[in-house]
Amino acid sequence: MTKKLNIKDHNTLFQAEKYQKQAEEKRVFEAACSVQEVEDTVELLKTEEYKEKNFSREAATINPAKACQPLGAVLASLGFEGTLPFVHGSQGCVAYFRSHFTRHFKEPVPAVSSSMTEDGAVFGGMRNLIEGLENSTALYKPKMIAVSTTCMAEVIGDDLSAFIESARIEGAIDQEFPVPFANTPSFVGSHITGYDSMIRSILAYLSEKNGNLSYKRPSDKVNIITGFDTYTGNFAELKRILELMDVDYTLLGDHGDNLDSPANGEYNYYYGGTKLEDVAQAHNANGTLLLQKYSTKKVTKYINKKWKQDTITMSTPLGIKNTDQLLKNIKELTGKQIPQVLKDERGRVVDALTDSHPYLHGKRVAMAGDPDLLLGLISFCLEIGIEPVHIVCTNGDKNFAEEAETLLKTSPYGMEGKIHVGKDLWHMRSLLLTEPVDFAIGSTHMKYCAKDAGIPLVRIGFPIFDRHHMHRYPIIGYQGTLNLLTLIVNTILQQLDDEAPDHSFDTVR
Repeated sequence: MTKKLNIKDHNTLFQAEKYQKQAEEKRVFEAACSVQEVEDTVELLKTEEYKEKNFSREAATINPAKACQPLGAVLASLGFEGTLPFVHGSQGCVAYFRSHFTRHFKEPVPAVSSSMTEDGAVFGGMRNLIEGLENSTALYKPKMIAVSTTCMAEVIGDDLSAFIESARIEGAIDQEFPVPFANTPSFVGSHITGYDSMIRSILAYLSEKNGNLSYKRPSDKVNIITGFDTYTGNFAELKRILELMDVDYTLLGDHGDNLDSPANGEYNYYYGGTKLEDVAQAHNANGTLLLQKYSTKKVTKYINKKWKQDTITMSTPLGIKNTDQLLKNIKELTGKQIPQVLKDERGRVVDALTDSHPYLHGKRVAMAGDPDLLLGLISFCLEIGIEPVHIVCTNGDKNFAEEAETLLKTSPYGMEGKIHVGKDLWHMRSLLLTEPVDFAIGSTHMKYCAKDAGIPLVRIGFPIFDRHHMHRYPIIGYQGTLNLLTLIVNTILQQLDDEAPDHSFDTVR
């Protein structure tokens, strides 16, 4: 008979006597603070006095709601056919990017590193890069390698253009093998900056491969760029909408399949992605629609200047209003009509919003995330009567702050909303403890301050490590709006059940 395994989660495992004893001995050995000192500190952190000190700090960042540039560059690279992300820097950096994506998507993420060490930091990383390119093409057989940089390579000033040319001269890679690159130092910008830089680099490299753009008569195709989007379900939903509208399109940077691959007994390094030949012809399209204006600033500027195309930019199309705008933008670029099936979808979602409205109206929410996502979330909250109060955007800028403030002023539900650009989740903790709200929206990293404040967290954004499969459900479009509504209202209803006395533990809500 096979012995049954009794594998405990650490929630219960560390309640065992031996671990409790070990923890107490560790506390004594480290001369830890007394229980009273800890309790006094906890109370201090809830005060306005501490909040003022917290918001006055300048020399430290605590739990920022952002990641670094190369992480965004890796995601951008995964959106193209047969493309291997190559990070020029230390091996530890690329391990962080891969683990970050793997924990979110629950998928293996192909990416390699030039593995610079102390020698490279002193003498430069040219040999590492050349040998890395040679090994990567030989072992992994990519159609393209997209190179980004980390802090180490940027601080010492490695010249990627010269290094890649040296690799061609030495025969490490073929003369025609595509190697776009982007400088992505982690000490400035964020993951959306790195995404933007890499997408721009890839588009420029493939469309200008021979040094110039060969223009043809504009086709009926349109280009779509999603921006830094970590919901694979959004890609499927966007394609469904475009196909329902009978639109001929090229999705530039389609990492949906690469990060949602099937388990069929075989593993490939590359799944899906935008075909390289389609990217090379994208400048002949009728126009380009960009679904995240703040994560595609360089891309938009490049397309306007070099491709001379009409571009339409917007923020993440969450909610009824923004989905309406998405469909209008597609119609404007293509001339295609909005089909009845999408109009019917809209009506069903409006009906669902009406059903849930009594439980959401007047609820106060705090949220943190990327600029485009926050603008979409603010708009969605306002149209269903939720009041956005604390909005923290670590990687936002002045333009985002002004746009968000203007959006809040369009509704009486936004009157108490305040935008905190450049602040982190420790700032958010002070806000939650001194100006309470009903619930929070954000990534997994926000769970700590939400728990301290005693409020539920609705996990929307990136990364989401502690819940499974949420990225597989779309949050854009009318179907995505229904998913957002369901997630939020059921979180509120669960809280009602958790807090209900026996006489109010209702069967029907």
